[in-house]
Amino acid sequence: MNRPLIRAVDLVKSYPIGAGESVAALRHVDFAIDAGEFVSIMGPSGSGKSTLMNILGCLDTATTGHYFLNGQDSGRLSADALAALRNRLIGFVFQGFNLLPRKTILDNVALPLLYAGLNRPESHRRAAAGLERVGLGSLARQRPNQLSGGQQQRVAIARALVNEPRLILADEPTGNLDSRTSEDIMKLFGQLNEARGITLIVVTHEPDIARHARRLIHVVDGMIAGDGAVESVLQRTAS
Repeated sequence: MNRPLIRAVDLVKSYPIGAGESVAALRHVDFAIDAGEFVSIMGPSGSGKSTLMNILGCLDTATTGHYFLNGQDSGRLSADALAALRNRLIGFVFQGFNLLPRKTILDNVALPLLYAGLNRPESHRRAAAGLERVGLGSLARQRPNQLSGGQQQRVAIARALVNEPRLILADEPTGNLDSRTSEDIMKLFGQLNEARGITLIVVTHEPDIARHARRLIHVVDGMIAGDGAVESVLQRTAS
């Protein structure tokens, strides 16, 4: 049997609040995600879903428990090894796009490749191919402020894909978009998942966005309140 791409084992994340006290953002979280899955993580504000996202993305570590990414226990890695694992396996898409305003769209997409040490001509060649993949090849020389919100998010997706990651983590990727553009972005995620087998995890608080995935993990008060087929979990959350 193939090992899962992601495995969380009894994850606890606590933050000190002074005088020897702490508050738990995650409480004994367990789940596994296989390569090629499309999963939504949904929960209200303050539920712990963003804390979980940071651990899954190797941007933070759990207080106790274990997080395995591609079989490696992230908690046992040095900061440099954790960064190398993150850069090799994960692409990130954020609500705020995080594009550099003075750089062209092509340069924004090429940045991860340049950081990885690839030369500029090859970085630009791959970045141009990435922009074509998301339907923005003709806008390579534009700057972010010349694009719509939906176009900027497509640029962010192209940037996340340019290193050929196995996993895309998208944190509220439609939060700054109107409903029609949100639908287009989620359809693009679905196409990438189906056509290329990329594992997709979308963090959201919106049921309509969660419905684009095939599996839903519902987080409440730092705990897994539901995990399964999307409609089944949504029905339980509504009851």
